[in-house]
Amino acid sequence: MKRNIIIISLSAIISLVSCNTIPKGITAVKPFEKADYLGKWYEIARFDFRFERNLNNVTAHYSLNKDGKTIKVVNRGYDYTTNKWKEVTGKAKFVKDDTTAMLKVSFFGPFYAGYNVLAIDSKYRYALVSGSSLEYLWIFSRETSIPENIKQDYLAYAEKLGFNTANLIWVEHNNQD
Repeated sequence: MKRNIIIISLSAIISLVSCNTIPKGITAVKPFEKADYLGKWYEIARFDFRFERNLNNVTAHYSLNKDGKTIKVVNRGYDYTTNKWKEVTGKAKFVKDDTTAMLKVSFFGPFYAGYNVLAIDSKYRYALVSGSSLEYLWIFSRETSIPENIKQDYLAYAEKLGFNTANLIWVEHNNQD
């Protein structure tokens, strides 16, 4: 009995550590310029999930940690149901090398989730990002809005990859602190 519990526990740990970080059949941006990606991004759209439920004015700020390898991630948003700002800090690290935009990010201890830049413009102003499955998708911009042609291009590309873009929530940016 004790041996079975140990085996089950080890299996669970191995599956967490070796979980897919990108949806099957999808590739992350390469070459990727880490330094150009750092800074503040505004969340333009996202698939709903519990950690961001009821948030608007959502931003993500990325900066290099002291180790020079991992990235500090600060996500912030305004919960319009409680009228309070929420903020969470985590870290991201590259899965392969820092020229491939496939990362894993953690906000809760040893648990990591996929973070993959699927499309980005040449000036690093707009980005299409996914999690580890087709259930996680974000559109980011350096400003609180995105040009319609970029929006339509990203939506078409996401649909081609298998994402159901009808499920996107369009984030309001109206109460910056």
